[in-house]
Amino acid sequence: MKSLKRMIFWSLAIGVSLFLAGSGWPGPDEEGAGETAGSPYFFLPGDAAVDSFPLLKTGAEVDISGMIAEVALTQVYKNEGDKTIEAVYVFPLGTKSAIHSMKMTIGDRVIEAEIEEKARARAIYQAAKEGGRVASLLEQERPNVFRMKVANIMPGDRVEVEVGYTELLVPEAGVYRYVFPAVVGPRFTGEEATDDPAAWTATPYLGEGKDAPYGFDIRVNLNAGLPITDFRVGSHRVEVTRPSADRAVIALAAAEENGGDRDFILEYSLRGGAIQSGLLLYPGEEENFFLLMMEPPRQVTAEMIPPREYLFIVDVSGSMHGFPLDVSKALIDRLLGGLGERDYFNILFFSGGSRVLSPVPLPATEENRARARAMLREMRGGGGTRILEALKTALALEKREGLSRVIVAVTDGYVSVEKEAFDLVREQAGAANFFAFGIGSSVNRYLIEGLARIGRGEPFIVTGPDEAEEVAGRFLRYIQSPLLTDIKVEFEGFEAYDVEPPALPDLFAERPLILFGKYRRAEGKIKVTGQTPGGVYEREFVVSDQREDNKNSALRYFWAREKIARLGDYGRVGAPVEEEVTGLGLKYHLMTDYTSFVAVDTIVRETGEIVTDKQPLPLPRGVSNLAVGDLSPVRCFEAMKPSSGLWCVRGVREEDRGDFQAPAAEPRIYVSGGTTPPGLTLAQAEKTLLEEAGTELEKIFREWELESLSVRLTVEKGKVAAVGIEGYRGKTCREEVLEKIFRKLTFPGSINGTIAIELFFG
Repeated sequence: MKSLKRMIFWSLAIGVSLFLAGSGWPGPDEEGAGETAGSPYFFLPGDAAVDSFPLLKTGAEVDISGMIAEVALTQVYKNEGDKTIEAVYVFPLGTKSAIHSMKMTIGDRVIEAEIEEKARARAIYQAAKEGGRVASLLEQERPNVFRMKVANIMPGDRVEVEVGYTELLVPEAGVYRYVFPAVVGPRFTGEEATDDPAAWTATPYLGEGKDAPYGFDIRVNLNAGLPITDFRVGSHRVEVTRPSADRAVIALAAAEENGGDRDFILEYSLRGGAIQSGLLLYPGEEENFFLLMMEPPRQVTAEMIPPREYLFIVDVSGSMHGFPLDVSKALIDRLLGGLGERDYFNILFFSGGSRVLSPVPLPATEENRARARAMLREMRGGGGTRILEALKTALALEKREGLSRVIVAVTDGYVSVEKEAFDLVREQAGAANFFAFGIGSSVNRYLIEGLARIGRGEPFIVTGPDEAEEVAGRFLRYIQSPLLTDIKVEFEGFEAYDVEPPALPDLFAERPLILFGKYRRAEGKIKVTGQTPGGVYEREFVVSDQREDNKNSALRYFWAREKIARLGDYGRVGAPVEEEVTGLGLKYHLMTDYTSFVAVDTIVRETGEIVTDKQPLPLPRGVSNLAVGDLSPVRCFEAMKPSSGLWCVRGVREEDRGDFQAPAAEPRIYVSGGTTPPGLTLAQAEKTLLEEAGTELEKIFREWELESLSVRLTVEKGKVAAVGIEGYRGKTCREEVLEKIFRKLTFPGSINGTIAIELFFG
């Protein structure tokens, strides 16, 4: 089966290679690729003697007992080539996954991995690689992205690596949700100084719609403890058996063997909407741990909902092209419809640049909402995901005085600057609540959850258009009135310490409050108080040694993972947390940014030359080829219609054949979007450009058969000091000619900074 897949993929890859050779598109290892060494790229064939698809299959055995999931993730590698390889595979897990074990199996030999400091683990792995021993190294790149390396897989070898992790399932509105992420989407690296060909973001991808080149399987053994109702797996076809009312076995259907291009999502409810809540205690040998999961108060509709200002930040980059953007449009349309007559709103659309509905918040009149919907319909996915520039622009927009601000970001999160984005929101969002919507079949949950966490809001995931209505309704319901605010926890006679999180944020969602910590003796009380729209809320939990249970050993992992998340995962860029996080990882045997798992075989073999082989990944389902972009030199692709010439775009690595538009009658140049420095609006920049250079540009657009042009101008005291062509779509483009034209422009003498403008001709 794998040999047949290899033949098919090699045939496709060779065809792509020939096309690219004719188009002048260098592969990732060719001259000129160095300036994009850290970016994702399309898979190209290399040495035919090397097995380019070493991952045979990946799967998971999931045991859910009550609210705790214990997962055994298995990856099987097999070398069907003629040379010894080092396999490299980038894969995702949940943001709250606590990885606590790894083992490697070669034939009948099983090697348990050790947790080590990252640098030491790398040194051990490298020494084994050079010494002819099979070795595996697991490193964390992001809290939800990991990289596995397996060295010295000789021709015919089969190596199996099993990773063990645990996860806490937290219900929302009575619904439990288990998510098994299956594929890492390509990350835009244009806002990060990434020029390392060994970076995890430099991952090869297959073309749009191509199946995963490896087998995918998952089996869930669910023991809920209470009768299960409303069972659903909307992401994949499954086969379900029910041994009893409170148990279920969910297995992937055989037809889903290549289902590794999207997250596996299991949802279920317990009879009567019940949730597993209360106090769990674990009496350890050296330390005792507790988990408090408190059921939230019921939603109370406020008699008078105060008006708010809503700022929508919508990703329209290349990775959002097609299906994800269609879902976003449906979502935003529903959110606009839910605004109150006293509310105000604004929308910023972003990709390589940004475009704003209005320089000031607009009243939510029917006319203004119709204007927003018209602008929304115009949007198409294309360009890089410059989320930092978008956040800076959005957070600097004028605010409506006297109204609390609600910020709503809509994106797939395919960026590599998560911590920088968190810092921006932390430092510039002020008192606003930040809600993040992840759109797509395999979104970057680290970014989505982190933005909401830092911004004191809630994260939402929308995997398809059928979910947009329900999720939008849930958001509108949450923001009407928080369930619980001003939350305080007191310990009376209960000696608790190292409590995580140190402070509880306001609760919007119908989700339990969760508190982790350590304790000395199982006695006393825990008292939780807060404010609801209906008045003061108070709840007490009695602590006794009868609640202690040695089966709750996972609590130590949950506590450590929560503290690590607060220190490192969502910490400021450059924060000095390495020593503390490393200590936690080593003490509790957990994967972190600074600790890794390494396993080394004892047998030494003559391996010969070793070829490093990055496992190609499928694009997440619904994501177009436009997602694989970078900051590379301009690439040119032949368009569908012979008369259309070439489409040349910097930062986009694939044609968008379905998005070609024939020129309209009597075309004209207009500005479709962009950003400007303080003191200059986009409308003023457009006026200057068209008055001073419009005629000359229109002539060039016709001669060069240009449809669009993205340009970046550096302005000093009103004069254009530098010109950069970011990308274009058309037959040809001569940068030196355009530079002469744009350098003639004169802006007010007080203007300094960068003007980014997207020009269209049609």
